[in-house]
Amino acid sequence: MADKSIEAQMQDMIDREAIRNLPLQYCHCVWQQDLDGYVNLFTADGSFSTDDPSLPGAQGRAGLRTMIQGGLAMQPRPFIHNHVIELGGPDQATGTCYVEVHMNREGKKWEMKGWYNDEYAKVDGEWKFKSRRITTDSFGPKDAA
Repeated sequence: MADKSIEAQMQDMIDREAIRNLPLQYCHCVWQQDLDGYVNLFTADGSFSTDDPSLPGAQGRAGLRTMIQGGLAMQPRPFIHNHVIELGGPDQATGTCYVEVHMNREGKKWEMKGWYNDEYAKVDGEWKFKSRRITTDSFGPKDAA
């Protein structure tokens, strides 16, 4: 970082903070069932995928809207942790963040743990998700204890 100017270092900090805010806004939109807010966190051609073939994925804002609208019936309550960001240039970056999701499914409380691998793109001066891929570490009914 010593080779970068103060201005470049400041821009890196501004970009990191804007990117760090994306997963927080993502969770907020899910909690609030804000479909417009959710899809607008993604680029126009943004995508969501998963390592579990039984779970839906989506491409583009219309597909993302349909996917999240279907998933909201389970009342997901996501919590994001440990966001690691790698800046790849002035308008691209990647990141990983860890997630816990509490939800209702089949009349029971369920819990999912895993992580997102994200690609970010800066569009018209605003950072967006280019892609989100969730990897599930554990998923099942929450113990009653």
